[in-house]
Amino acid sequence: MTVAESLDAAVAALRAGGVIAYPTEGVWGLGCDPDNDEAVAHLLRLKERDPAKGLILVAASIEQFGPWLEGLAPELHAPLVTSWPGPNTWLVPDNGRTHPLVRGAHDCVALRVSAHPDVAALCRAFGGPVVSTSANKASEPSAMSAAEVREIFGDELDAIVEGELGGHDKPSTIRDLISGQVLRA
Repeated sequence: MTVAESLDAAVAALRAGGVIAYPTEGVWGLGCDPDNDEAVAHLLRLKERDPAKGLILVAASIEQFGPWLEGLAPELHAPLVTSWPGPNTWLVPDNGRTHPLVRGAHDCVALRVSAHPDVAALCRAFGGPVVSTSANKASEPSAMSAAEVREIFGDELDAIVEGELGGHDKPSTIRDLISGQVLRA
């Protein structure tokens, strides 16, 4: 299957409420429609992840995050604009737009505009952000290849986007937008 064919299959799976895997900048990720309750709950069960931890949303452009950034003070847009696209995740105060399972026990939502061409293409084809969390079971190492994703999750995923990692050796940096504090380097 070509990258384009696997991308089409992944978008169809997202729209049908499925969970997919795809390469990101540093590790393989799992994703789903962030507005689909059942899909987000299924993803959390697959990962065996504590729902209180929350999840990251990834997009192709800052414009795709428009609804999540509504009401954000204009001066707080500058760090986002200057660090995106790239492996930089920002914790942005939730304006009420974020699904509770995505936000977890937090009053912020984690947002990243990806520089990875396959992730950006996925989000453009889907028409908005998707959930992005490492492809692994809780507290296990992240998958570094499609083969590892298949080994971990078998046939539990609805689609896998064929492609390669983006050349970074770790997951994205996570920073709090209000305080500037780095939570994961």
